[in-house]
Amino acid sequence: MNNVVLAGRLVADPELKTTTSGVEMTSFRLAVNQDYAKSGEDKKADFFNITAWRQTAAFICKYFHKGNGIVLKGRLQSRTYQAQDGSNRYIVEVVADNVEFPLSGGKSNDDTSNYAPTASAPAQTAAVSDTSSADFPVDDDLPF
Repeated sequence: MNNVVLAGRLVADPELKTTTSGVEMTSFRLAVNQDYAKSGEDKKADFFNITAWRQTAAFICKYFHKGNGIVLKGRLQSRTYQAQDGSNRYIVEVVADNVEFPLSGGKSNDDTSNYAPTASAPAQTAAVSDTSSADFPVDDDLPF
């Protein structure tokens, strides 16, 4: 089983790109705060590389910007590639299959408790999934 659920904030504005075969995609970094901090120290964050495809990519680029909170569900993917200097590189990234708005729109620097529940309670969010056949919400249809 390969499932990942992350709640964090975008480090930069996502940019929508199109592959040579016409498939839309985006990649961005997500900062996720750690739950603990040593006494007298600030909490630290982990940074994850995220990739999204098709409707999910377009949705992210339209509705999320640098600093916005996001909840995503997806899977880990590893791959290797050859860098420009000829060395082989190994990367692990999260491929986002479903994204949601956090329950709270407020910007909190150190608290991820305001994010949408994963599966135990009904989500009160607007969401998009590559497995969904629903169209994008129109700006007037968003819950905020």
